[in-house]
Amino acid sequence: MTAFVAIILGFIEGATEFIPVSSSGHLIIVRSILGQNHPGGLAFDAVLQLAASCALLVYFWKDILRLVQTAWGVVTKQNVLQKERTLLYAILLGTIPAVVFGLLLESQMETVFRNTKLVALTLILGSILMYVAQWYSQKVLKIPIGSVGNRAVSISRGVMIGFFQCIALVPGISRSGATISGGLFAGLSQEEATRFSFLLSLPVLFGAGLKKLVDVRHELFLPGFGTPLLFGSITAFIVGLVSINFLLKYLKTHNLNIFIMYRVVVAIVLLLWL
Repeated sequence: MTAFVAIILGFIEGATEFIPVSSSGHLIIVRSILGQNHPGGLAFDAVLQLAASCALLVYFWKDILRLVQTAWGVVTKQNVLQKERTLLYAILLGTIPAVVFGLLLESQMETVFRNTKLVALTLILGSILMYVAQWYSQKVLKIPIGSVGNRAVSISRGVMIGFFQCIALVPGISRSGATISGGLFAGLSQEEATRFSFLLSLPVLFGAGLKKLVDVRHELFLPGFGTPLLFGSITAFIVGLVSINFLLKYLKTHNLNIFIMYRVVVAIVLLLWL
């Protein structure tokens, strides 16, 4: 793999990990187009995912620091704000479903799910999920775009959104798309749902990325991996930061339609190309 190809893959990972269009789906598609489905691909993608995930640590460092302080306060039985305690529990308990299903479906995720035809189908299914969630939020719950929302993140809503995160184990669905949709169904505003989606993804992204790295650690030392991996990782991190900032600001005043339409167009092109 050349450094140029690695930069392309890093850009794709950083741009699509947080925007609701599916990073794993796009990596599978781009790898197929570039003819990069070679041994070590999973290891390379795992490093890119970790690099992009580090953008979350930088962007949400204040939120993460508060969560760590809250966790320490709970463990040491200090007084902590109920809101911060609830958010911590919502994230921890909301992470459990994805961990359980991720371990159960691990073999399928690395074989059956890495299929371009399946990605095309799930891109459409994910678009339907996002459209219905958006319609339910705006038309049924009457939460307009740009509003603060009338429900706070609770433990039960966190667990509910956590089950939506499980759907994203299938490439093409999109982790952010599924969890934002879950948040909208739970009555959160788009901005609140997106912010919680990012915080909820932290344990799963880092846990899954580190586990995958351990599983395929020997492949990281294949010839030609070093320099491309460095360029790809730097690209994924920088583009990831830009993507997080873009999505949070965009969804303050816009709906999900542009992402829904993009996903459908990509799926149609894939189905015609296959």
